[in-house]
Amino acid sequence: MSLRLSLVSIAMLMAGCSLIPDYQRPASPVAAQYPTPTQTAASTEDWRTLFNDPALPQLIDSALLNNRDLRVAALNVEAFQAQYRIQRADLLPAVSANASESRQRMPPSVTRSKSMINSTYAVNLGVSAYELDFFGRVRSLSEQALQTWLATEQARRSAELSLVANVANAYLTWRADQELLELTRQTLAADEQSLRLTTRNRDAGKSSALEQAQAKTSVDSSRANLARYQRQVAQDLNSLTLLVGAPVPDTLPARPLTSDLVQQLPAGLPSDLLQRRPDILQAEYTLKAANANIGAARAAFFPSVSLTASAGTSSRDLSRLFNAGSGAWTFQPQISLPIFNAGSLRASLDYSKLQKDVAVAEYEKSIQTAFQEVADGLAARSTYQQQLQAQSDLVQATQDYYTLAQHRYQNGVDSSLVFLDAQRSLFSSQQGLITDRLAQLVAEVNLYTALGGGWPLDVSSPQ
Repeated sequence: MSLRLSLVSIAMLMAGCSLIPDYQRPASPVAAQYPTPTQTAASTEDWRTLFNDPALPQLIDSALLNNRDLRVAALNVEAFQAQYRIQRADLLPAVSANASESRQRMPPSVTRSKSMINSTYAVNLGVSAYELDFFGRVRSLSEQALQTWLATEQARRSAELSLVANVANAYLTWRADQELLELTRQTLAADEQSLRLTTRNRDAGKSSALEQAQAKTSVDSSRANLARYQRQVAQDLNSLTLLVGAPVPDTLPARPLTSDLVQQLPAGLPSDLLQRRPDILQAEYTLKAANANIGAARAAFFPSVSLTASAGTSSRDLSRLFNAGSGAWTFQPQISLPIFNAGSLRASLDYSKLQKDVAVAEYEKSIQTAFQEVADGLAARSTYQQQLQAQSDLVQATQDYYTLAQHRYQNGVDSSLVFLDAQRSLFSSQQGLITDRLAQLVAEVNLYTALGGGWPLDVSSPQ
């Protein structure tokens, strides 16, 4: 009898319907491709192929292993996976076995004779309050938990991608400040040499007090810049150490910023590559979870049927517990039909629909934001080459100006004021070149991040 009821219950469960709305991905609110020329796309899905500096892979590997924020993101994924497994378990009945013993003494005042001790032994196998999912409420909640788990996994991927970019940017900033610090040391040495020369000329009556004061001003300015870059280098190292999650080795292999540290990413890619970005995938999974929650809210309007059943054996003597005739069973179905709830169910359904509308808007906004980031990155990479070339020409021009001014000053043709002005111009242009080169490298890393970490090799650019 119990087996027949179980089979009927399973058949009714399998015949249950789902009230989850059919999911349709919202149309992309951006153009079909980026406003850039078409080039051939190469595979850059692995971040290790992006960086040519041998120090960066070493630091990024350490960060992926030791960074605490990424570790928290990974643990959150495992936590939401466990929640999904808990919710999914409600789809099947929880079967439990129970064994019990009861002993009771009855006093003579109750038995009207001598005292009695009664013993009862029982073994039962049963299902307690199992909901028959006729209208898909439990399956909707399970689907919601699944999509939430998948969204959390994409959040972990997004955190990993951001960590790779942050380590790269922190390392490049550290290297740039080191080069600026070395440039400042060289400039300070040149300024001090100029001050000594101007002081000798002042003692010999060949220079004025104004020229000596101007040379002293240049030395003091370089000393201030030296202290500032020393502080920045130390702070950059601290930031990099925090991201890496371990001490940064003192003997890191390094390449100058002028070398090809970051691979050039091709332009002209189709905008549907944005669908690979972890944050966009996370927003879509969140949208699917909100869609599944509507099914659960709809199912709450219909009757809820739960089943409690058990079968076992009981006896007053332990030795006769499994004898013939000691079997017992209970079957207790229960149905709950909502009649009056002051509009609570309707409000819950309206709320779930509004949550889906919010998720749609957030999904569309994530696509628009990603499109803007990629478009800005492509616009930056198309102009940085021109800017760097112009800045390099400026450095060369100021170097020629400095050489000529130094020669004329040493030969007494011009005053030291012209020479000091040329020295300041050279230092400023060299600073600008290092800063622009850093900005270009950071833009390439950010573009790689904006594209979701690269693209597959078989992606072809639109013609």
